Amino acid sequence: MKILYLDCAMGAAGDMLAAALLELLPQPDAFIEQMNALGIPGVHIQRIPSVKCGISGTRISVKINGVEEESLDLHHHDHHHGHGHDHHENPSHTHHHDHKSEPSHTHNRLQDIEHIVRDHLPISDKIKEDVMAVYELIAEAESHIHGVPVSNIHFHEVGAMDAVADITAVCMLMDMLSPDEVVASAIHVGSGQVKCAHGILPVPAPATAHILKDVPIYGGNIRGELCTPTGAALLKYFVDRFGAMPLMKIDSIGYGMGAKDFPAANCVRAFLGRSEDKNDAVFEISCNVDDMTAEQIGFAMERLFDSGALDVFTIPIGMKKSRPGTLLCALCKRENRDDIIRSIFRFTTTIGIRQAEMHRYVLNRTETNMDTPYGVVRRKDCDGYGVLRSKYEYEDLARIAKEKNISLTDAIALIEQNSATPTK
Repeated sequence: MKILYLDCAMGAAGDMLAAALLELLPQPDAFIEQMNALGIPGVHIQRIPSVKCGISGTRISVKINGVEEESLDLHHHDHHHGHGHDHHENPSHTHHHDHKSEPSHTHNRLQDIEHIVRDHLPISDKIKEDVMAVYELIAEAESHIHGVPVSNIHFHEVGAMDAVADITAVCMLMDMLSPDEVVASAIHVGSGQVKCAHGILPVPAPATAHILKDVPIYGGNIRGELCTPTGAALLKYFVDRFGAMPLMKIDSIGYGMGAKDFPAANCVRAFLGRSEDKNDAVFEISCNVDDMTAEQIGFAMERLFDSGALDVFTIPIGMKKSRPGTLLCALCKRENRDDIIRSIFRFTTTIGIRQAEMHRYVLNRTETNMDTPYGVVRRKDCDGYGVLRSKYEYEDLARIAKEKNISLTDAIALIEQNSATPTK
């Protein structure tokens, strides 16, 4: 399983995440050329070597209409970015964006950003969805903090275009790397205060804090803003779980540098590797029911499989008031968890669901099609942990057994006696 681990011991900003992921590519300069060919209004991106505390890495430089965005910063961030907090509400303000380079004194609504991303960037629909999902996390946070609808949130032109570049770069890189699981450390957000367009705000800034709800964070002793809203939104969207580095064999490491210098190396580290074994994280979602018929439970189990469950099973239990009941359990991957929970509430009578995260160990599994005189028979082959075993597909055995009016055991013997050969 391919794993991407992000070390956020010095927080994260959009450009730092992009730079760290960029270093994982075999041809990073080709990606920079691809980014500059997208035609993001007024934006030009450079890859610059950077050294922090003796460690070499990459810094992403974003220029807006020929000016590096840091020099246009409104609020003196501790990282190299100019889009963290220059979002604001202005219900009476309207702005039409004509996608040409223009002075950066205007503002963009979320609808304008969506118009640029969906209608003008030559990227896949999946990446467009990813970009807008990250942007919507930022807009929702600003809306919550300012107490105005998302449609009334405006992004400063400089910050908006810089954020579009950072977010698009990270989304494209994540698509290119295609990890099976993304894990990140707890996020160091910094401490103290940050000066922004609205005045002096505490660290983490309100929008960042809102985005990082339910995410493990800490303040530490470094004074300054280490995690920006864009960095927070990218982590919230792409990271599957937060915690210590999992057991993995590392293939490549990327260092994405911030602009400021601190006593600690100001960087995001990205580790790309593979899990050493087939230890696979799954969730067990379960509930108790005592007022459903066998048919209703069977129907619910079918719907749970349709929702992506790896396995569904029931156990007879005794419940309160001496009532016999049923424990319904579904095993699923993290990405299917929400769908499974919704399906349990929809198709059962339960009013409460439990969740347990666990790990399973699985053998490598392949399927072979066997050409036999009785038609194609599918065979499942499993190996690993010093074990090798095979099993014919039940449906194919049952078909032959019915046609020949023999038992399943005899059907297996018949197949093996006629030296079936694999077709793939």
